[in-house]
Amino acid sequence: MEIIFEIFNYSLAAILIAISGAWVVLIKSMTDSFRLTPYLDKFENKSKTTPKVSIILPARNEEDFIRGCLDSLINQDYPNYEIIVIDDSSNDSTGEIISEYAKKNSKIIPVTAKPKPDGWMGKNWACMEGYQKATGELLLFTDADTKHSENVMSLAVAQLHSFNLDALSAIPKMVTFDFWTNITLPMISTFLHTRFSALNVNNPSKKTGYFFGSFFIMKKETYEKVGMHEGVKHEIVEDGALGKKVKESGHKMRMVRGDHLIDAVWARDKGTLWNALKRLMVPLYLQNGKIAIGIFFAVLFLLFVPFPILATSIMSPSENISAKILFVTSLISSILIYTGAVIEVKMGLKLRIIYALFAPLGSLTVVLGFLSGLIQAKRTSAVSWRGRSYSMKDHNQNSISI
Repeated sequence: MEIIFEIFNYSLAAILIAISGAWVVLIKSMTDSFRLTPYLDKFENKSKTTPKVSIILPARNEEDFIRGCLDSLINQDYPNYEIIVIDDSSNDSTGEIISEYAKKNSKIIPVTAKPKPDGWMGKNWACMEGYQKATGELLLFTDADTKHSENVMSLAVAQLHSFNLDALSAIPKMVTFDFWTNITLPMISTFLHTRFSALNVNNPSKKTGYFFGSFFIMKKETYEKVGMHEGVKHEIVEDGALGKKVKESGHKMRMVRGDHLIDAVWARDKGTLWNALKRLMVPLYLQNGKIAIGIFFAVLFLLFVPFPILATSIMSPSENISAKILFVTSLISSILIYTGAVIEVKMGLKLRIIYALFAPLGSLTVVLGFLSGLIQAKRTSAVSWRGRSYSMKDHNQNSISI
């Protein structure tokens, strides 16, 4: 029995050593990303032109946010643009607010989206409806819960032309409202600095392409060449899928930091947080169920497992050498997880440091949200999002590569 106990302890210690190594890589990727990612407002401006920009703004049940978004867009210092606002079958006062703003400002073009065809996600269809009305050479896509500084459009257009880009996306500041989002988002964000790092997106030799839905601008001809939103009509994470298509098709794209200029809401309350976590796992499962389950267990061990092992080691101390090794390895890996949380909270999300102290609880929330997504994906081919149920049968998801 003692031999089995020793083998078990050493096996866990080996896993914890691997977890610690993974976190060293993660932390390096995070710090490199914060240090080296270019900024939206820091570049040599070589642009002398101001082509017309069509802002495409889909909105579904956004009565609490859309006024702030429209106010920020109306006050842009860019001289040549239109704002196409699409009411995507809202059942609150969103449509009335859009009409109210359109009457007061000629830049705003209101669109009422026609009924969504089968096989389309709602937002993807709304974006296509907006595109049909666009008259600009450039298309700027944003979300109704996003606020923009007055110079972001001027900066984005200037950078697009200065670097001869086909597309550009800006990383926003993630605005949070509740405790659960504040402790969970740092744990999710740590992974964005590896797979979806701006450094990878900006590297022509890497295949990684990604857009932040709250702010990406591209040439209209580029949008048309990659198939528009029709080419990603069934994608749950449509911004990621569209960015991937732009990169894979050989177009020149860039991702920059705009977190001091753009505010975007990731989750509005614990309910939308829970759905957002599930929404991240469903596309993975629809691509390959076995690999998605493997990813879930990888996340479980990377984010959470070191904490209960450390707690058990502290509460049940042992003089056994394997138990001491287990305690040390669990302590090191737990400290590294906390380090990653602190870096993300301070350098990325700009939250109070106290939220990093809840890393174990935030990690557990991520794990349970992912598990819930797996269970939902296994039980049904339907996905619920923003009050709609979507059949995902026979639809491969390419927004997040596995």
